[in-house]
Amino acid sequence: MRIACDPRRFSNGISRFLQLPNGLDGDEHARFRALVDRYFTPAAMAEFAPACRAVARALVDRLPRDRPFDAVGDLGAPFAVRAQAAWLGWPVELERPLLDWLAARQEATRTGDREQLAAVAESFDAIVRSVVAPRRGGDGTRDVTDRLVNDVSLGRGLEEDEIVSILRNWTGGDLGSLALAVGVVVHALATRRGLAELLRDESSVERFDRAIEECLRLEDPFVASRRRVLEETEVAGCPVAAGRAISLDWAAANRDPDVFSPPDAFEPEANAAANLVYGIGPHVCPGRPLARLELRELVHALLAAAPEIALAGDPTRELPPLGGFRAVPVRFAFSRE
Repeated sequence: MRIACDPRRFSNGISRFLQLPNGLDGDEHARFRALVDRYFTPAAMAEFAPACRAVARALVDRLPRDRPFDAVGDLGAPFAVRAQAAWLGWPVELERPLLDWLAARQEATRTGDREQLAAVAESFDAIVRSVVAPRRGGDGTRDVTDRLVNDVSLGRGLEEDEIVSILRNWTGGDLGSLALAVGVVVHALATRRGLAELLRDESSVERFDRAIEECLRLEDPFVASRRRVLEETEVAGCPVAAGRAISLDWAAANRDPDVFSPPDAFEPEANAAANLVYGIGPHVCPGRPLARLELRELVHALLAAAPEIALAGDPTRELPPLGGFRAVPVRFAFSRE
């Protein structure tokens, strides 16, 4: 937490690629972060909520009632792509390319193959540029992407590479993260007694979100992020030279026994203030309002579809540096067994 909240000594500018706003620090980061935050206001989320709800319900309606399905591959990944496309105003024809890209990116991430990662990044940039070009010269009212392409809140228009970087940040990481988050939450619904009843209580959105984020704390799919050390310092008594790259292990921090006692206990209210599932500090995830909305609508759709969700086989855990589950076989249960 100290490192994440100290951009003066620990920089987010660690990638060789342009990353807006998360690859910036200081005043420049604050300028771009202010621009980005305008797309995630409560009013913006309320406007998108009906479309998000429709995507969730349509996808859940198509899930089989008489046989198992995979909470990640059959639900999480397509929901992430469809919900994000609906928010951005992207055409439905991009669903298959985005799903193929997501699978390729996760495989490249597991193996750490730099050439494959670079190829995957280039293919995604091509998808992004294909939706940017038709919106050049628009009035910013067609959809969220049109608004971004024609955004002048910095006192100037955004350059092509800046637009692509922001859209890559909104989609590239979020598609995989949301798919994994869905797997974690559905696994919790199938294995944690009383969770479905807790989430059916719609009297408090905040309590609902805290319960979802406690599930994500326990099986954190957002494993780590990096920082560049700007000056010689110490981390927990260990000398670290300037210029070194370090990794912030959010998943380990979210199970710190000095903070969460015991770490495995499901205590949404008690653990909410210390939960780091969306990060902390100036680079706390800007898209967390959207992720919360998407997970909220999907869970509501699942709970409306059947009384229970049950495991239908052994889950397969993801491999580092990914977290959560690669596959979670489940089924709708219509009677207690």
